[in-house]
Amino acid sequence: MHDLNGLLGRVALGDRKAFSALYDASGPKLFGILLRILKNRQEAEDALQEVFVKVWRRADRFNREAGSAETWLAAVARNHAIDALRARRPEASSIDEAYDLAGPDPDPEKLALLRSEGMRIQRCMQTLESDRRDAVRKAYVEGRSYQELADHYRVPLNTMRTWLRRSLLKLRECLGQ
Repeated sequence: MHDLNGLLGRVALGDRKAFSALYDASGPKLFGILLRILKNRQEAEDALQEVFVKVWRRADRFNREAGSAETWLAAVARNHAIDALRARRPEASSIDEAYDLAGPDPDPEKLALLRSEGMRIQRCMQTLESDRRDAVRKAYVEGRSYQELADHYRVPLNTMRTWLRRSLLKLRECLGQ
């Protein structure tokens, strides 16, 4: 297994061999994330290439102290896929449609970085009810949509949105202490 942190550090210095090794080591996992979110193989393949262009250009932004390379790479891929999904959607023409867009809650990359804090996050996650805690993990780590979560927990879509919003507020409060 490759040391992704070391490879990413070398990529930040412009090392093309390290970039190739990073692609080989992390490409399949990132492709899986993209495919799960985009639900289209061709789009996921195109997105993977775009993600690695971003990685090449932004590798110097990776901070080992903030989290692992695997977490950072997954966040870059997930954010790219979410941006691609948003680009697919027509402009919101009503308040109800605009409600589906992301609000002021922390974005997935920030959540991924917070996740790397380990025990502190686990402690805060334990303050949530078990179904809410599981829903937060599925949404922000696995990339599940609100609708997928609502179906899984057999609750209305707006209830799922409320669960996640309130859970994130509770986590933010706990992490701020």
